[in-house]
Amino acid sequence: MRGRRASARSVAPVLPLICLDVDGTLVGSTGAPTEVLWAAAAEARERGQRLTLCTARLAAGPTREWAARLDPEGWHSFHTGAARWNPATDEVRTHALGAEVIDACTAIAGERGWVLETYSWDDYVVDSDDPLAARHAALLGLPAVRRPVSDLVDPVVRVQFVVPIAEAGVALAAAPPGCAASAATSPVMADAAFVSITLEGVSKAGGIAEIAADLGVGMDRVMMVGDGHNDLSAVQAVGWGVAMANAEPELIAAARLTVGHVDDDGAAEAIRRSADLG
Repeated sequence: MRGRRASARSVAPVLPLICLDVDGTLVGSTGAPTEVLWAAAAEARERGQRLTLCTARLAAGPTREWAARLDPEGWHSFHTGAARWNPATDEVRTHALGAEVIDACTAIAGERGWVLETYSWDDYVVDSDDPLAARHAALLGLPAVRRPVSDLVDPVVRVQFVVPIAEAGVALAAAPPGCAASAATSPVMADAAFVSITLEGVSKAGGIAEIAADLGVGMDRVMMVGDGHNDLSAVQAVGWGVAMANAEPELIAAARLTVGHVDDDGAAEAIRRSADLG
């Protein structure tokens, strides 16, 4: 009996859900997660933890592959919370935009000379030859092909302005009424900002709350690891908000923990620390 009691005490509680941003968190200057990160994720799954990719990216190309590898049986949140996908069941849940929002953003982008990308949950189109559009396609690991919105088969869940980083604030303020706007950056395109437009009320925090509810997990027992403006609501909403060392100052100020730089495997550090925080 003594042995059984000692064994029970040796199993420490862990946080049941870990959510990770992609650019600047999961992915640094090399453009892909490291083997150190994948090892930490495997250890977490062995402990019984669920891991969720929580990104503004679409569910396509290497991003989709990373989600499935991070947790083949878990839910993953794309498009700043506007779409969710489960690799095990292939189930998809979305919050779609109306045609009026797409038209308004198209007009704004045309007036400003901005690149506009239009997304379904697992596809996107950009009707532009601007170098920013081509570079972003390369970052996503997808072909740089000019395509019209009519090419999209599934409902539009997000549109995105790709702008010089100095214009990020202007792009955020340009969101049409009834929409939410959030900005992200990537170490691979440090001169650009990616300003997502989704339905009002859609956010990374909301996407995480939906996944936590499906799992029966309270938000106080969730970890979110991020680095950018669009991670702020999620870091504030969970019990364990974690900022990367390379994060925006406002995110570091809001976080409960700060871990190493993305290029020093700070996300792996966060995953491993989660084992002692339950």
